[in-house]
Amino acid sequence: MSAQTLVNSLADSARVASRTLSIATGAERKAALQTIADAIESRSTEILAANEKDMEAGRTSGLNSSLLDRLLLTPERITAIAGGARQVSELPDPLGNTLRKSTLSNGIQLEQISVPFGVIGMVYEARPNVTVDAAVILLMSGNAALLRGSSSAVHSNEVLVQVMRDALASTTISADVIQLVPSDDRETVKALLNARGKVDLVIPRGSAALIRMVVDESTVPTIETGAGVCHVYIDEFADLSKALPIIINSKVQRPSVCNAAETILLHSAVANDFGPVALKALHEAGVVLHCDDASLAIAKSVGIPASLATAENFCTEYGTLEINVAIVESVDAASAHIAKFGTQHTEAIISENDHNVKRFIALADCAAVMVNTSTRFTDGEQMGFGAEIGISNQKLHARGPMGLEAMTTTTWIVTGNGQIRS
Repeated sequence: MSAQTLVNSLADSARVASRTLSIATGAERKAALQTIADAIESRSTEILAANEKDMEAGRTSGLNSSLLDRLLLTPERITAIAGGARQVSELPDPLGNTLRKSTLSNGIQLEQISVPFGVIGMVYEARPNVTVDAAVILLMSGNAALLRGSSSAVHSNEVLVQVMRDALASTTISADVIQLVPSDDRETVKALLNARGKVDLVIPRGSAALIRMVVDESTVPTIETGAGVCHVYIDEFADLSKALPIIINSKVQRPSVCNAAETILLHSAVANDFGPVALKALHEAGVVLHCDDASLAIAKSVGIPASLATAENFCTEYGTLEINVAIVESVDAASAHIAKFGTQHTEAIISENDHNVKRFIALADCAAVMVNTSTRFTDGEQMGFGAEIGISNQKLHARGPMGLEAMTTTTWIVTGNGQIRS
């Protein structure tokens, strides 16, 4: 069987199964998610054993530390995954909501309501938590899921999908609303991207290269989730007691994720006093420093090892304990740097000056702006969505962390009483 035939068959099964979602009530979808969460926790030993197979294979094949961190499941992470599913189940039902309603002069009533897309494909790398996050968000929003993870997480994904499908067997919703697309053949990715008419939407989540490939090659509509070259700008009016822990948290708390900071921008008015403190703290946290000429001079003056940053450094999403540092002369200069090297993901300003904050926000063309807080809060769970399907940095349909509402489209209900058009 060819990859295209296989994917088309999975999509057809998902389409038929999605009808059980179409007629399921919000309460039934909620109960299904809670059943899935319970099953994930009760079968955690099985899940961890499968994940260890993937981790062992990853270490043997030389996966870098960032990918290994994304691949790893622990008891705490499994508890968090199940908790995310429960949080999604407690959110307001995104379906059947009236967005607009009016009556025309001829008596016809118009109502625009939220409805599912139908069948949504996910293409993602390494992270088995995405398998569950995506499935539960899509299920709660009435969509069937075609999940194509990477071969590096094959054992983890197979078990997680089986656990969720087994859980659905006790509900009114068909298990076929969750389908795992095999990852042992790279052609299945191309097949999913070319299943136009059978798959309604594809969402990539992973490296910049993966996202670009999906966007460039897909004939199915896509939502582009973005690479994160995120910046923290320390303004001349910053409260430096806030600035240091924000810098450290933005970079160090979990460097492998897309909302981790990759560049620190220091206003020249605070660079000489605060720069050595910040560079020393980053160095002591194990962060490798890449500095522009001015900040490199500061690093050398206090004996902090650093290399000269290149243009390539400034546009790199490291995903590891590396960061760039540059000194700028103003909010506008910081914004210009971000416009040149950023990816329209998350940008942060640390400042007590309202004018500068508002100017930074106005110039920051991105999915999320953080004011006096860490870039790490650009996250569906942290922002109250329970979980997220991804973080979109495009401008059509959805932007920022995508939760339930982002996975819906609309239908117009036009109700008359015998009217005909003249």
